[in-house]
Amino acid sequence: MDNAAIKNQATGDADDVAAANPAADAQAASEPRAAPRFNLLIRAAKIISSSGEFVCVVRDVSETGVAVRLFHAVPTGDPLELHMPGGGVYELRNIWQRDNEAGFEFTKQVDVARLINEAGEYPKRGLRLGLFFPITIRTLTGSSEGIVENLSQQGARFETDGLYAIDQNLRLESSAGGIVLKDVRAKVRWRRDNQYGVVFDDTLTLGDFARFAARLQCPRLLD
Repeated sequence: MDNAAIKNQATGDADDVAAANPAADAQAASEPRAAPRFNLLIRAAKIISSSGEFVCVVRDVSETGVAVRLFHAVPTGDPLELHMPGGGVYELRNIWQRDNEAGFEFTKQVDVARLINEAGEYPKRGLRLGLFFPITIRTLTGSSEGIVENLSQQGARFETDGLYAIDQNLRLESSAGGIVLKDVRAKVRWRRDNQYGVVFDDTLTLGDFARFAARLQCPRLLD
């Protein structure tokens, strides 16, 4: 992953949330369904399995299941859980997949109205994944080693023995799992003991964020 892969493109990412797939939608609409489905405001969420935490985009939902858009193959391992940005958790079972579209059924009864309302609310902070990987933190005067503990499109939380000031500019680098992050520029927003929260100068596109998470945790999903 080079520098260009972590830049937010001015023209948008073709894989981003707003990208529609009319052919897949038409095919899905022609399938028989036992329960009425409700269109949602398109909302990023995450699917958690024994393989890790992965980005998805919720498209529509019914009393029996949900359709999502992914940026790679469906994660494997039971149980599968859909985690909504507002905190709701729903256990899933994969039913079908076509390209980057997938359908799941709920394993337990779901309050659809609650899920829809939750999907329609903007979360207070962006989608975060619990990703753990080593980084090197560089400044103009030196460097230290650290461990990222979670990652979002906008920033990260990491632990390090280095000492940094609020609003200090940093450069983050990593080669974890063969994935090269180089010269990721960030600014310190908060500090708690040896943990730091930083915001990136350049926001990750949703597609880059999703593929980075998959490559780090389960590379075969991108084959």
